[in-house]
This record gives sequence, C-alpha cells and structure tokens, in this order.
Amino acid sequence: MNYAIIKKRDIANGPGVRVSLFVSGCTHHCPGCFNEVAWDFEYGDPFDERVEQEILEAMAPDYMKGLSLLGGEPFEPQNQRTLVEFLHKVREIYPTKTVWCYSGYTLEQLNGTVESRARCEVTDRMLSLIDVLVDGRFVLEKKNIRLRFRGSENQRLIDLNKTRESGEIVLWDEKQ
Repeated sequence: MNYAIIKKRDIANGPGVRVSLFVSGCTHHCPGCFNEVAWDFEYGDPFDERVEQEILEAMAPDYMKGLSLLGGEPFEPQNQRTLVEFLHKVREIYPTKTVWCYSGYTLEQLNGTVESRARCEVTDRMLSLIDVLVDGRFVLEKKNIRLRFRGSENQRLIDLNKTRESGEIVLWDEKQ
C-alpha cells in the first residue's frame, strides 16, 4: 500500500487534534473529489514500518485525540489488508484514542448487507477497530461546506461502537 500524505496535526477530519493518514488508491473517482491525485494506487510513498512508527509517535502527546484514515479509499481491499494490522497496533498502544475512517463505501456495503467489491477477508476486523465511519461517496451536487467533518449531505457520521451495541445504525453525536 502507498500513502499520499500524513497530516500530524489535523483539526478538519474528526474532533480535536488528530493524525490523518491519506492512503493512495481509489476506484470511486467521485466528480469534484478534493484529492484526485490519490486515486492512483501507485501515488505517493510506500507505507512501511518506518511510516507506521512515525504515525504512532505523532499520536503520543496527550492532546492528540486519535487517528483519521482518508484517501484515496481506505476500504479498497488492498488497502484494508495493510491498514487492519496497523490499526491493531494503534489500538494496542492507544486504547483510549479514537479512530475515524472516511470511505466512499456505505456501511451496508462494508458489512455485507449490500454486495460490494470492498468486502474481503479483513473487512469485519477493520470495521471492529474503527470508532466513527464517515460513509458514502462525495456527491458534488450535495456539497455543503457548512457540514462538520464531511463534504456532502448524503454522507453519514456513524458511531460504530453504538451501532455494534444496538444492532442499528447510530449516528455520531457532535456533542461528544
């Protein structure tokens, strides 16, 4: 897997100050995408142990609230296979910090309710390591710059912990 960029102090992609990892590779190709350069799976640099360590170190300060995964598309199967192992490390080292993930796939596509090319042998494990999923493709006609932590009105901020507990989709409460 390659990555496009790492933002070590990001306040735009989840609550508080976060580390954001933008992975490379996306097959959605949404019109108006803010990160078209990351559609190419070969764009950027290899995501290796040195990069993992760099991210883990950047997450260490107490003021860091967590990690956000963006793209590209984190849930492309080839990206999932790398990210799931990294997320296990994040959870082991920082059990109280949150993991947010932005995906053009919907939760229904990822959990198998609706058939999708994104589902693979590690999808359920990856979902289990994420606190909030911002799901759905960016839709230019539904773009709204007033929305918090998302680009278009069709996208949902899903609290995956509460969703797992209740068995029904629970949206993230902005007051958290």
